[in-house]
Amino acid sequence: MSPAWTLRTGRLLLVPIAWTDLADITALKADPRVFAVMLGGVRTQVQAAEELAADMAFWAARGYGIWSVRDAATGAFQGLTGLMEREDGRGVALRFALWPAARGRGLAREAAGAALMFGHETAGLARIVAVARDDNVASRTVLGGIGMTERERFLRDGVAMVLYESRRPGPPGAPAGSAG
Repeated sequence: MSPAWTLRTGRLLLVPIAWTDLADITALKADPRVFAVMLGGVRTQVQAAEELAADMAFWAARGYGIWSVRDAATGAFQGLTGLMEREDGRGVALRFALWPAARGRGLAREAAGAALMFGHETAGLARIVAVARDDNVASRTVLGGIGMTERERFLRDGVAMVLYESRRPGPPGAPAGSAG
């Protein structure tokens, strides 16, 4: 992976996921406090490994994907964030999932904001979406806090969902939302 794909924020190090992350990712995705509300729900070890392989292939093909979120000082695994193509055709989506112990300190906002900026500025994505359950106030607060705007509401399996959107600013004088 290119060193340009590793991101550093004030408190975090975002590193493209790799096989060395398998144990941490498997544990995170098996935790119902984290993944019970995610699309697809809690994952088995086999499912986590299959998703990791697919995520690594996505990085290789697209030049963006999922990062392992680590404490910059200690290297401790905090969770995941990144950009993936949504299977429902709504576009490239920002995703994040952090350990419950990492919550409430602004780490999700810091990690998701870095991924969003990378998507627009480095990957050149004009439009990035994110989807959260309507009742997931914490995730919706993060998405609004990093500048994403609510655009659509829909039902998924009978659950109310909210789609957020971010558009890369275009060149001066360009219509809002145009790519530069």
